Amino acid sequence: GPHMVIRAEKMEAVTHLAASISHEIRNPLTAARGFIQLIEEQPLAADKRRQYARIAIEELDRAEAIITDYLTFAKPAPETPEKLNVKLEIERVIDILRPLANMSCVDIQATLAPFSVIGEREKFRQCLLNVMKNAIEAMPNGGTLQVYVSIDNGRVLIRIADTGVGMTKEQLERLGEPYFTTKGVKGTGLGMMVVYRIIESMNGTIRIESEIHKGTTVSIYLPLASSPSSSTISDKEKQLFAAL
Repeated sequence: GPHMVIRAEKMEAVTHLAASISHEIRNPLTAARGFIQLIEEQPLAADKRRQYARIAIEELDRAEAIITDYLTFAKPAPETPEKLNVKLEIERVIDILRPLANMSCVDIQATLAPFSVIGEREKFRQCLLNVMKNAIEAMPNGGTLQVYVSIDNGRVLIRIADTGVGMTKEQLERLGEPYFTTKGVKGTGLGMMVVYRIIESMNGTIRIESEIHKGTTVSIYLPLASSPSSSTISDKEKQLFAAL
């Protein structure tokens, strides 16, 4: 039957994140450089040259995958939490992923509502991107990606469901560990780890249900950003009124 894992707010802090990333990116780049150097320096047989070039390309692709999982939206400047319109943010990410979806014959169906949450825009997009990209990649032979937004017990619920390959109970439990991946050489495992960290930072929870050959559903629960009621007046406003 379907397996389920719920991640609470508090995950183990991954303190050596930046160090491990630069290490992970440097390794494939060093390897790629080495093979390109071999091609450049030695007179090689055509098949050897092709083999080295292919390895170099694979290593560069690996470096790129790590950057995508992590840093698509990363900005060097510190971000500030702001009110985010869930509908607009999801639409933006769907636009970015549409070419990938089309390539995989994945139909995206979105039922969105403009609820607001508090968070850092780039990080929130990164989080949505990673979850939706996983969903699309779980459907190599096509399928449907459903994105649905609603309110559940006073929290904003973002549900992202695919009709893909699904995961075993063991895979589901290890999801979010750095370098644990269900994608073979293409995956880094960093994408889901980032998702957990971002949702945790937004005081949210994540619930994932999966069944082999049936698909996976990721439910993200976030606090609803309350609209400022007119009765609360800021200090600055008080000063203005006092000056009148």
